[in-house]
Amino acid sequence: MRISGVPLARRCLATLALWATAAATLAAPTPALAAPGGGGAEPGSLTGYAFDTCAAPAQEVMDAWRLSSPYAGIGIYVGGSNRLCDQPELDADWVGTQQRRGWHLLPLWVGPQASCSGYPDVMSSDVAGAGREGRREAAAAVSTARGLGIGRGSTLYYDLEDYDIAPDDCRRAALSFLSGWTKALRGSGYRSGVYSNIAAAITSLDYANRVSRGSYAMPDDIWFAWDNGRSDVRTDKRVLSDEWDDHDRVHQYALDVTQAFGGYPMVVDANWVDVGRGSVAPRSRPLCRGVDVDLRRYPTLGKGRSGDAVRAAQCLLRRQGVLKAPLTGRYDARTAAAVGKAQRRLDLPETGRLTRSTWTALLARGGQPLLKVGDTGTGVLRLQRALTAALGRPVRIDGVVDKGTARAVAAYQRKVGLPATGVVTPEVWDSLT
Repeated sequence: MRISGVPLARRCLATLALWATAAATLAAPTPALAAPGGGGAEPGSLTGYAFDTCAAPAQEVMDAWRLSSPYAGIGIYVGGSNRLCDQPELDADWVGTQQRRGWHLLPLWVGPQASCSGYPDVMSSDVAGAGREGRREAAAAVSTARGLGIGRGSTLYYDLEDYDIAPDDCRRAALSFLSGWTKALRGSGYRSGVYSNIAAAITSLDYANRVSRGSYAMPDDIWFAWDNGRSDVRTDKRVLSDEWDDHDRVHQYALDVTQAFGGYPMVVDANWVDVGRGSVAPRSRPLCRGVDVDLRRYPTLGKGRSGDAVRAAQCLLRRQGVLKAPLTGRYDARTAAAVGKAQRRLDLPETGRLTRSTWTALLARGGQPLLKVGDTGTGVLRLQRALTAALGRPVRIDGVVDKGTARAVAAYQRKVGLPATGVVTPEVWDSLT
């Protein structure tokens, strides 16, 4: 994220140059994106990937990355005196569009920096004065967020860059500033977040919380920069308290990397996000009472077979409207006829035997939501069951797209000749069904 002059400015110029190169060879895509409705608190609940970059990307770039990248969230610089990048794209329409597309937004405010730093605008070294400044910055950030359509309940992250935490006056003033930021945000109905190098403000906050609990208001979330290449929220001895152990962390684990998705390259920082309630498994209702369709394997079945797998198949056939008989667990003539009818509907060879491809299509049949790491719901359950059948090996069936599910998606994509992105697009659903 680094706001210090040249590195971030270079990132902006590099990204613009990359976009220009891509635009010379690509027509802007117009993907059909399935997404929930817009609005609500940001970034909401997510356990997954996010990226941040200097300026809000153009819509065609956001759409291409939504379809092809692993990222479900984006960090956006919404304002502050030390924000270096212009934001020609960033307005309420842009924010609303990303919310409707299903992006999780992590709003960043980059105002005065530590009094002992060398940034263009610094906070007071006086503890009381710094606290007042923190409250003023929070008020400005809230006003900007509201104007952009980022409403109450959202977490606003203060970007406090590297500084020497050894001098008492600088460290205490920074803690007072962040305490004022946190109190004012909460008073306005927002949540407080702090972004910093793990060795700077994050270490200072953790230490103050442990040795002087109550002296400063602690932020609700911490966002720590630690370029260790690990997409997780584990820390080391620099964060020892349990203050931020309940889905309250973002880890910026890779800095200034060039990545391209959907033909659009950008220079970004990569983050692993665990916020809100995290990505929580949905409450699963059985498709048919007393029948478990979440099997470790979906075997080939034919007349004469019996057992739980047959009962699961009969449940799926009933859900598809091709079987009205009781769920006996016996693969009888009526079950075989229903399988044949389903195969006709699915444009599969009409054998009356329940093959791997028939299992896969029956399990996947339904809506076609865009899914990636962090997504949850009944569509994910259908996906995980279908992948278990299609790959012939167990895939965890819990309704949450985690890294393991994404790896299984990529394996299936390689198997059928699709780009191995790990993102479930309509093409993946079409192949499964």
